Amino acid sequence: MTPLLSVRDIRKTYGAHIGCTDVSFDLFPGEVMGIVGESGSGKSTLLNCLAGHIAADSGQVIFDTRAEGPQDTLTMSEPARRMLGRTDWAFVHQHARDGLRMGVSAGGNVGERLMAVGARNYGDIRHQAIDWLGRVEIAEDRIDDRPTTFSGGMQQRLQIARNLVTGPRLVFMDEPTGGLDVSVQARLLDLLRSLVRDLGLSAIIVTHDLAVVRLLADRLMVMKSGHVVETGLTDQVLDDPQHAYTQLLVSSILQV
Repeated sequence: MTPLLSVRDIRKTYGAHIGCTDVSFDLFPGEVMGIVGESGSGKSTLLNCLAGHIAADSGQVIFDTRAEGPQDTLTMSEPARRMLGRTDWAFVHQHARDGLRMGVSAGGNVGERLMAVGARNYGDIRHQAIDWLGRVEIAEDRIDDRPTTFSGGMQQRLQIARNLVTGPRLVFMDEPTGGLDVSVQARLLDLLRSLVRDLGLSAIIVTHDLAVVRLLADRLMVMKSGHVVETGLTDQVLDDPQHAYTQLLVSSILQV
């Protein structure tokens, strides 16, 4: 099977500080990769390099595009990479406000992404917006309300609808449950798990919460000081960690 994403030797430094270095892995269609580590471990830097939000110093991010097969997204033209970000890729921010237009209605937020890929029929756009609001458990009568009137959990669900309406194959998620109350986190995690399964999505999820990756991720990558120190099947890594740092990470959670 051809990997959906092949990452080779990604490196990003900030002067003498290592953001991430020598990171390589393959992600296959329908697979979810979790990336964990303490604050400053490099996990968010890596995610943003992969998604093209910041420029890596070196390496390759090869994505199996629909039209032209495997392409290195780091050497793509900016317009081509932007179109990829509207179609086959999606990015779910930790803070929903970073991924939404707060002055635009809920339906408008979903419809904007459709319009960005060429949709023009107002009726069809509104119908798809209603459908996706329903999928993320937002009532149809809230379609014309602005996100500023929504709770944090609802804003996050709206951001997910906005991202998934164009049928992406790869979703980047940066602490998708961060900052939410525990009960809201649980509901959001159940929603994400069902969407990933039902849509056959591939995803890369950055989080400090091991419960999130236990529930969502097939494989797990542990980062420390910009380096990958351990990788493997999620349950295997969490139940039998081999690296001393992973052992410490797991034991600290168990002791809370």
